Amino acid sequence: MSPWGALCLASSQLPSSNTYSASLWKMKEPDDQDTDEGKSDRSNSDRRQSHSSRSPSRTSMKEDHKSIDNTTGEAFTEGEESYIEDDESYMGHLEGSSSSFQDDYAESLGESRYMETPAPDAEEAEEEVKKKISESFFYDYMELVSMPFVTPDSNIPLDLLTLVHSFGYDCRKRANLQLLESNTVMYIAGNHLIFLNLKTKEQTYLRSSSGIGIGVIGVHPNKTYFTVAEKGVFPKIIIYEYPSMRPYRILQDGTDLAYAYVDFNFDGTLLASVGGSPDHTLTIWNWKEEKPLLRTKAFSQEVFKVTFNPEDDEQLTTSGSGHIKFWEMALTFTGLKLQGSLGRFGKTATTDIEGYMELPDGKVLSGSEWGNMLLWEGGHIKVELSRAAGKPCHQGPINQIMLDEGEVITIGSDGCVRIWDFETIDTADVIDETGLLEIEPINELQVDKNVKLFSMIKMNEVGNNFWLAQDSNGAIWKLDLSFSNITQDPECLFSFHSGAIEALAVSPVTYLMATTGLDCSIRFYDFAGKIPLLQMKFKQGGTALAWVPRLISYGGAQITAGFEDGVVRILELYDPKGLTVFVGRKKVSEADIRLKQVFKPHTAAITALAYDRDGEVLATGSKDKTVFFFEVERDYKPIGYITTPGPVCQLTWSSSSHPESTLLIICENGYVLEAPFPSIKEEEEDHDVVSYEIKDMCLKYFHFTSVKSKILRLIEIERRKKQKELKEKEKQERRKRLETEMGEDAEWELQEEDEEEEEEEEPLPEIFVPSTPCHILCGFYSEPGKFWISLGGYDSGFLYHCEFPSDDKSSDNTVRKDEPFDFRLLEDTEDNPITTITFSINQEMMFCGMQNGAIRVYILSKNDSSLTSMEDYWHFNMHDNNYGRVNAISTSFDDRFLVTAGADSNIFVFNIFSEFELKKVVKAKVPSPRFGIETEPIPEDIEDPKAYSIENARRKREHDKLMKEVEEIKAGKRERIKALRNQLQKLLQMNEELPKHMQFKRTDFDLDSKIRAEIGRKTANKIQRVEKELAWEKEKHQLGLKKLQNRFRDSLESDIIVVHAIQSDHKISSYRLVKPSKYSKTKRASQSERRPSKFERFEKEGTGRKDSQRDTGGSISVPEESVIEKGKKFRPKTLSEIMVENQIEKTRKLILKAERAQMKIQQRKKEWEELYKSKPDDDYEDPKDVQAIKEAQLFMGDFNLKTAADYKIPEHMRINAAKKEEELGYLDSMAYSKKMHMNKSIVSLRDLKVAVIEEIQCLVQELKNIQSTLPVFKHLPIPQVPQIYPEEVPEKRFQYDDETLLAFKQQQVKSQDEKAHQVGQTALAGSAGGFLRLSSGKERNLTTRDSLSRASKASAFSLDLPKFTEFEKADPTDVELEIMKREEIKHVYMQQYLINRFVNVVQHTDLCLLNYPCILGINLTDHNV
Repeated sequence: MSPWGALCLASSQLPSSNTYSASLWKMKEPDDQDTDEGKSDRSNSDRRQSHSSRSPSRTSMKEDHKSIDNTTGEAFTEGEESYIEDDESYMGHLEGSSSSFQDDYAESLGESRYMETPAPDAEEAEEEVKKKISESFFYDYMELVSMPFVTPDSNIPLDLLTLVHSFGYDCRKRANLQLLESNTVMYIAGNHLIFLNLKTKEQTYLRSSSGIGIGVIGVHPNKTYFTVAEKGVFPKIIIYEYPSMRPYRILQDGTDLAYAYVDFNFDGTLLASVGGSPDHTLTIWNWKEEKPLLRTKAFSQEVFKVTFNPEDDEQLTTSGSGHIKFWEMALTFTGLKLQGSLGRFGKTATTDIEGYMELPDGKVLSGSEWGNMLLWEGGHIKVELSRAAGKPCHQGPINQIMLDEGEVITIGSDGCVRIWDFETIDTADVIDETGLLEIEPINELQVDKNVKLFSMIKMNEVGNNFWLAQDSNGAIWKLDLSFSNITQDPECLFSFHSGAIEALAVSPVTYLMATTGLDCSIRFYDFAGKIPLLQMKFKQGGTALAWVPRLISYGGAQITAGFEDGVVRILELYDPKGLTVFVGRKKVSEADIRLKQVFKPHTAAITALAYDRDGEVLATGSKDKTVFFFEVERDYKPIGYITTPGPVCQLTWSSSSHPESTLLIICENGYVLEAPFPSIKEEEEDHDVVSYEIKDMCLKYFHFTSVKSKILRLIEIERRKKQKELKEKEKQERRKRLETEMGEDAEWELQEEDEEEEEEEEPLPEIFVPSTPCHILCGFYSEPGKFWISLGGYDSGFLYHCEFPSDDKSSDNTVRKDEPFDFRLLEDTEDNPITTITFSINQEMMFCGMQNGAIRVYILSKNDSSLTSMEDYWHFNMHDNNYGRVNAISTSFDDRFLVTAGADSNIFVFNIFSEFELKKVVKAKVPSPRFGIETEPIPEDIEDPKAYSIENARRKREHDKLMKEVEEIKAGKRERIKALRNQLQKLLQMNEELPKHMQFKRTDFDLDSKIRAEIGRKTANKIQRVEKELAWEKEKHQLGLKKLQNRFRDSLESDIIVVHAIQSDHKISSYRLVKPSKYSKTKRASQSERRPSKFERFEKEGTGRKDSQRDTGGSISVPEESVIEKGKKFRPKTLSEIMVENQIEKTRKLILKAERAQMKIQQRKKEWEELYKSKPDDDYEDPKDVQAIKEAQLFMGDFNLKTAADYKIPEHMRINAAKKEEELGYLDSMAYSKKMHMNKSIVSLRDLKVAVIEEIQCLVQELKNIQSTLPVFKHLPIPQVPQIYPEEVPEKRFQYDDETLLAFKQQQVKSQDEKAHQVGQTALAGSAGGFLRLSSGKERNLTTRDSLSRASKASAFSLDLPKFTEFEKADPTDVELEIMKREEIKHVYMQQYLINRFVNVVQHTDLCLLNYPCILGINLTDHNV
C-alpha cells in the first residue's frame, strides 16, 4: 500500500475532533464551574483571556446547555439533519462542541486538557468511525465570534463602539496579503480580518473567535474557502466558506499558543499547519473531517513557512531560522509517519530561509540572507546560484520564490522582481571548488525606491500578468510582469505606516486626523469619509503630534509635529482647489500641505506637545529631560526651558475649570512635576542672557513610591475580616441551633468545635518596593494640585490618585518619596496596564488604550474627578494582543467617532453609540487656504540631525562672542610684546656699536636673573608633568610591544632569510622555524632507548658506500662547518697579496694534479693485484653460507608464513599508538634538525655575500684611485656595487633609533595628508622609517664599519701613488716620460685586473648560491630557488 493510500485509510479511521471536544465538555459540567475553587493558574489566565470574548447573554446560553442531553433533537434545522443519521445522541455532543464548548473552552481547558479521556467501548469506537460530517453543515458565526465584555448588570450596550474603518496594515506580518477574487483581498488587522474591494475601496470585517488575535491566514486553491488560524491558548483553525463567510470547519489542538503558517495541498484536500513558539508543531489535517492525520515537532527554533510539494502531496518543506527541513510521509511498521530530513549547509554559511520553492523533480530552490539562491538535492546544497562577477541575485534576503508559466520568479528585500530561466536552474551543477554557478535573469523589475517586497500573489485576470505585492515598508503594489511594449508601470494601490504608530492628533474643527511614526512620514485622513488624504515624508521619524487649537488657527489648518531628532515643525493643511487656477495646471488633489515653520528646541526625541488653554504658549517635552516653552503669538519665540529629573513622557495643561493655568509634566522614571504659566517678557530679545534656562520657576515635585504591596495587604486584611465575621455569624447561628437541640450538652460540643477550628493564620503579604521605579505610562489632572497616573511593571493594575505636597521646599528632589492618597482597582490589568487615556467632551466616558491592544471604556458620572463611579466598563480586544499596544486614542471634535493607533501599524475608527445618532453620511472639510499662501516663501527645513538646538545655538553664539573678545585681548598683548621685542633688538644693536669697554654684557639686560631660572624650572616641570601624563600610555605600549614580541618573535627559532643572487633573479630562502615545544623535547630525549629505525640503519650502512659514490661520480656531502668557516675566513686582501696567492695556488694545483694522477695509477695496480689474489676456486663455498643453510634446515618449522593459522606477530614488530607517537616525535625532531642545518647554511651564505660585497667595495675604491691617475678616455665603466636586500637581514627590522621614529612620524603625517601609498616598493622598504624598515642613511650600503675602515686602509697602501707638489712646471725628461708611460701601462692593467676580479667574485658568489641546494640535497623546484 502506498503512503498516500495509508494516509486516506488513517483519515477515515481516526475519531473526529468534535467527539474529543464533546468528551471534554462531558468531563467538566457547567454546574461545577462556580464551586470549583482549586483551579490552577493556567485556568485562571485562560478565564481572563476569554473574559473579553463573552457577551452578557452567555449566562442564559450556559443554562440552555445544561439541558443539551434532553433536547438534542431540537438543536438542528432540517438542513442539518443529515449530519448524523445513525446516533441521535451524538448530535447533542456535536452541538455542545460547536456552541457551548466554544464559549467555555478556554475556561475548562486548564483542567480538561490534562485529564485522561475514558476509552470508549469497541462498539462505540466502530460507530464513531462510521460517523462523518455532512457537507452542508456550517457553524453559527455568532456563537464563535468574540464579543465585547460588558460589566454584568450594567446598561452599557454591546455596540458602544462600532468599527467603521481601518486605515492601517500590518505590512511586516508574514503572508498578510491573500487574494480571494480578482478584486477582493484579505489581510489581518489586529483581531479582525479585513476584506478589501480593490475597485470600490470598501471594507468588510470578520472578527477573531478567540479575542486574542489572528496568527495567519490562508486561501483554498479553488478560492472557495479560506482559513483563519487564531492565537491564544490552544487556538483554533476556522475554515470559512467564501463568499458566504460562514464557518465551515473548526480544527483544534494543533499548537499551544499561535499558528505561524498554513498551506493547502494542490487538490485542497489536506491542510498543513505549523505552530509558533514554544512548540513549533507541524500538523497535517483532513480538514473536512476535522481530523489531525499526522503531527510532529517541526524544529526547535522559529519556523517561518510550511508548504506541500505541488507535484507530490506526500512531500512537504519547512523553513525558518537557520534551517530548512524536508518532510516525507512514510509508511513504517508502526504506521504512517512524518519523516524529516534537516538540510545540511556544509561549507555554506548557515542562513535564515524565508523563501523557497519545490521543483517538480523533488529538488528545492531556496533563498538566503545574502541574496543568492541555494539549490537543494538530497538534503544537501547542490549548487549556489549568483549573478555574474560574484554579484548576488538580490541585494538582501530573498523573501519569496515562485514558479509561473515555466519561469522562476524571485522577490527580495531590495525591491526587485527578477525572472530566471527554469531549465538553467533545474540543470545547474557545480563547476569548480567554490560551489558557485553564475547565471543572469531573463527580466527584472525595480518597483521603486525604498521598497522592501515581502510577498506576492497573482491576480486572476485573463490575458494579463498582474500581481499584488506586499511591501513591508508600508504599501500594496500592483505589478505588471508581462515585460512587453505595453507593460504598465508599478502602481501603488494603498500606502500605510510601516511599523509602530507613535502619535495621533484629531482636528478640533472637522473629521480630520493626522498620524506619524518612525517611518519618517506624517499622514492625514478623512476618517468620516474613510479617505486617506495625503502624506509628507521627512528625514527623521515622527514621535509627537498636536493639532493647533482654534484660538490660534480658527480653521484648524495647522498641526505641530515633533521628531526624533528634536525638531518641531509647524505644518499647514489646505485645500488646493481654493488657490488661483493657472492655465495648464495638473489635476489637484483633495488636500495639500506645506511647511510653515521649523525650529529645534531639543537634542533628543520629542515625546510630548501641548498648547495651553488660551493658546498662548506651546510646551514641548523630550527625552533629553527638558521642557521648552514658546510664545505662539510671536511666531513661536522661545521663552525658555526647565530641566526635569527624567525623560518626559506626557505634558498636560490644566483645564479652564482650574483657577490658574499650570502644566502637568509626567516623567518616565516616576517623577511628576507641576510648572506654572511661564512669564512672557515684553522686550524683543535679551542679548545679555547666555542661556534660555529658566532657573527661577517655582516647580512642584512628586516622586511616586510603590504602594501596591500595601494595597494588597489591606485587601487581604479586609478579606480575612469579612471571612472571620462570616464564620462568627455562622457560629452564633449554630450555637443557637445546638442549644435548642442539645440543651446543656451544647456548651461542651461548642468548646470541642472551637478547639478544632483554631488554626494559625497565614502571614500577611510582605511590603515590597521595587528597587527601580516603574515607568509612568499616562496621567491626567483631577483637581488643582491633584492628578491620576497609570504605571506599568509591578505597579500595574491600579489607577493612583496623587497630590503635590503643600510644603515643597525639599532641597534634594531625588531622595524624596511620595505616596498616592487614593487608588482605583482595575480588573484584569495585572499584566495589562493602561497606556493612554482620553475623555469625551462631557467627561462622562473615559476611553483607555491597553498594553495588549484592547480598548476599555469606563462610564462615569458628571463632574466625577475622583472617579468614584468608575465601576462599569466596556472592554474589547482590537489591536494585536502581542505587539499591538495602543499608543494613541482620541475622540472627534463632536464625540461621534473614536480613533485608536497601535504599535501593530493599525488605525481603527469607531462610531460611538449615541441615542441621537444621525444616519446621514458625513465627510471632513479640508480648510481653505489663506490669502497669499502660494506666494509665501517656504522656510528652510532642518534636515541635519546634528544641527544645533535653540539652546545650543545660543550658547555657541555666546561662546563665539566670548572667544572673539579673548582673541582680541590676546592680539593686543601680542602687539605690545612685539613692540617691546623690537625695542630690545634696537638696544642690543646700539650696544654692539659701542666700543667694547663701553658695551653692556648680555646678562645686564636681564631684569631679574631669577626669571630665566624660573622659566627653566617651569619648563622642566612641564616636561616632568607630560612624562607623568604619558607614563601610563608609555607603559601600555611597552607592555603591548612586549606581548607582541612574546607572541610572535620570541617563539621563533629563526626567521625567513631570502638570499638573492647578484647577477640573476635566483634566490634561496630559509625555513621559518618555531622553537620546539616541551613535547618535542621530551620525545627527543627518549630516542636513545628506542630501536634504531630503517632510516637510522641505512645511515649507518651508508658510510661504507662513500667510496663507491666517489668512484661513480656521486654527490659528495660537505660538512656544515666547511661553509661557515669559509665565510669567516674569507676576508678582503690587498692587490699584491691577491697576485702572489693566485700564483702560488696555480703552482699548488699543478703539483697536486700530478701527484693524484701518479697515486691513482699505483692504487689501481695494487687493487688489481689484490683482486686477482683473492679470486676463489670454482668449487669454493663460503663457510657462512654453509652454516646458514644448516640452521635453516634445522629450524625451518619456526619460519611460518603470515598466512599460517599459528602465525603470531613478534613483539618487536607490533605497532601501537605509543610507538607511532614516539616515531612521529623522532621524525619531527629529525625534520627540525635538518631545517636548522639548512638555515645555518643559508646564514653562512648570506655572510659570504656580505663579505663579497665588502671586497667589491674595496675593489671599487682602488679602481677609483687608479682612474684618478689615468686619462678620461682610458677609463673603463666602474661596476655597480651590489646591495643587500631587506629580506636578507630580517633581524634589522626590529632595530630602530630616534631618527627612525621621527621619520616614521613624518611618514604618518604625510600619508594622512596625501592619503596615497607609493606603489612598487616592498612591504619592508615602503614604510619609510618604520620598525620594519632599514635606516636609510646608515644601512644603505649594509656593510660594517670595519669593512669601510679596511677599504680605506687598503686604498691607503695598496698603491703608492705619487703626490706632486706645486712647483714651476717644466718639461719632463725622457726618463720621466718613460716612467710615466710604464706607470700608465701598469694602471691600465690593474684597472682591467680589478674589473675582472670583480666579475670573478660575483660569478663565484652566484655559483655558490646555485650549488647550495645540490650540496644540501634540496630540490630546486621545492625550495623556490
